[in-house]
Amino acid sequence: MIPKKYAHIVFGLILSGMMSFLVSGISTYLAVGMIPGFLGEWIWAWLPSWAVAFPIVLVVAPFARRLVAAITIEE
Repeated sequence: MIPKKYAHIVFGLILSGMMSFLVSGISTYLAVGMIPGFLGEWIWAWLPSWAVAFPIVLVVAPFARRLVAAITIEE
């Protein structure tokens, strides 16, 4: 198991992986349609997207948390 102190990194890894997977799949489908070899095209679009998305999520997440805290209130 992974120690709790790395939870924010694991969260960023999983979130960026899922989001980039879905977005690259939609973008690939819109660009080329459901062609033979679509899955391969999708994976080749997804992997570099994830490589970019992961560090961006780690950098942007603290700002997003602060923004959410600033625009929300306790009820």
